[in-house]
Amino acid sequence: MIARVAGAFTRAMLVGLLIATPYLMMPGNVADAPQMVVLAALLAGLLTFIEYSSHFPSIVEFRDAPPFNRLRFLMLFTTIFLLSAVSRGTSEPSVLTGAMTSLGTIIGNAIDFPFSPVRLVVLMLPENASAALVASVRTAAGISYLVSLTAMVCFVFLIRVLGWPTRNRVFNVWVNLPLFDPTTGGDVLDRLQRDARINIALGFLLPFLIPAVVKAASFLVDPITLANPHTLIWTMTAWAFLPASMIMRGLALHRVADLIEEKRRRTYAEAEEDGLQPA
Repeated sequence: MIARVAGAFTRAMLVGLLIATPYLMMPGNVADAPQMVVLAALLAGLLTFIEYSSHFPSIVEFRDAPPFNRLRFLMLFTTIFLLSAVSRGTSEPSVLTGAMTSLGTIIGNAIDFPFSPVRLVVLMLPENASAALVASVRTAAGISYLVSLTAMVCFVFLIRVLGWPTRNRVFNVWVNLPLFDPTTGGDVLDRLQRDARINIALGFLLPFLIPAVVKAASFLVDPITLANPHTLIWTMTAWAFLPASMIMRGLALHRVADLIEEKRRRTYAEAEEDGLQPA
């Protein structure tokens, strides 16, 4: 009980720090920002504490299958921290901000080819956007895309090499998939495989669809202003994090489906050895 509450409190503090990182690192913040940042950090931390302090799951998937959620949090925090450091370097340059800016510029220019996600993000900007804004958006897109790709490669390594999620632990489907109802919708294995394919497909398409949707919606509503550093940080973070998170979820569901299928094969083989007909 004490260990669970302490772990939930630590996670809540980290989530609150994640929300506050751009404000803490960016100079020259607006006067009303502290109240909004503190409110958002407290709300996110409270929801995290309630979720992880409870013995029974509610909405967070793979809660008892580390390091899935830890890897996603690290990906999100790293993206926000690096983008905040790059934005800080425009007014208060340092060795760290210069290195991050150079890295992001190299990656952004390398990925900025026709029909690439980075090129679509750049084309999402209005036609009168300045060259400095285009360069900052390209740099932010390069950094966020690199972090998301690194996280996905690490997760594939965890599955293929380290045997996630069954290495040295028992995987409980009910605890790790609290929103999945195995009693409805047909065979569990088919539903997991279908959901996995949908998540992976959407994850690959979202980096291309989001800029297209934003560009199309700009004719109806005022487009978002990426000239604001905070808007740029959170927009580029969401643009890279959401697709990567969906792909990781699809890979995780596919892995769970493989475990269930393997369990079924073993059960049927044992039944045949005992002279029984599997149902």
